[in-house]
Amino acid sequence: MSEDAPHLLSEVIDGVLVVTLNRPEKLNALSAQTLALFDEAVARLRDDPNLRVLLIRARGRYFCSGADLRSGAPSAQPRSAGAIRENHRTGLFGMQRIYDEMEHIEKPIVCAIHAPCVGGGLEMALSCDFRLAAQSAEFAFPEGIFGVLPASNGVSRLTRICGPHWARWLVMANRKADADKAHVMGLVHDVLPDEGFEDAALDFCRHLTKNSAEQMGAAKIAIEMAAEVGRDTARQVERLTNSALMLNPDYLARIEAYLAKLGGKKAD
Repeated sequence: MSEDAPHLLSEVIDGVLVVTLNRPEKLNALSAQTLALFDEAVARLRDDPNLRVLLIRARGRYFCSGADLRSGAPSAQPRSAGAIRENHRTGLFGMQRIYDEMEHIEKPIVCAIHAPCVGGGLEMALSCDFRLAAQSAEFAFPEGIFGVLPASNGVSRLTRICGPHWARWLVMANRKADADKAHVMGLVHDVLPDEGFEDAALDFCRHLTKNSAEQMGAAKIAIEMAAEVGRDTARQVERLTNSALMLNPDYLARIEAYLAKLGGKKAD
């Protein structure tokens, strides 16, 4: 495939914005163009009420080999610790900012990983709400080979999702995880057969479009908050969030229809 082809493809299917990493000859390494187009897709999902879910997938023998260190990467490496920290926060083609926005946006984002997913690609996957793996997928952080850490949520998000036990396995021990291992770790939600994987991932996204958008958005916020606070405060988060949801006309209509089906009384 020509390098002139778009590095990221996008299409809308049944309310699902589907983006496809499209540099198979470069193992879908994340270029400046890839992340610029991805940034636009995330903003499009956020701002278009007709888009309910974002699905990230890829073409070729890798899902993603990480950041592209050869094509379009910044040429000058910062030579002070402070400059390196700022580059992690604001540079790297905006990677950290984009991944933070993925975590904050109140719509579900699904990553369908069909093949090896490493480095910055794994950090992208960690920023999603749901991760589905094909049987042939595998996961790794090669940064340890060079004596550094994956620093665009590779440590922070991984530890929150899988715990320090498995973060040590991937980051300190620099070991790979196949799809089944990743499932045991809690890194992925489900492992599916290679055959029909793309269709199965899209079907899962279609399922999400049928759920209450308000409930999913509120749940995304509440779950993140509950992960960061103590038990008692987390219970207050539940109560506060549900108090708003139970005033939603959509909830009232759904519960009335449900009670009517059961032959019960209307909700007050």
